[in-house]
Amino acid sequence: MSDKKPRLIPTGTCWCGCGREVGLGKFFAPGHDKAAESALIALKYGGSVAEFLHAHGFGPHHSVSHAAVEAEVWERCDECPADRPYMGALASVANHKRKHHS
Repeated sequence: MSDKKPRLIPTGTCWCGCGREVGLGKFFAPGHDKAAESALIALKYGGSVAEFLHAHGFGPHHSVSHAAVEAEVWERCDECPADRPYMGALASVANHKRKHHS
């Protein structure tokens, strides 16, 4: 059984459901990805990001950020102190390094 995710193809229309046209290769109008994410969390988890994290076993006792780094879907900034690491997607960490470590 494969864990491979389906290839998603942008349609030219915002995926939040607002009907707005979006640029080539885009799924969302600016900011609408967060609106769609918030709507889904409200529908499935009562509206709270904390409830969403808790439903998936994360919170102060189990860091979702550290789990993402361990799963190799996020990276940790190797220039930050170990007790206050910056973690994020590759592009986010690169941007962080340019801003804070150059």
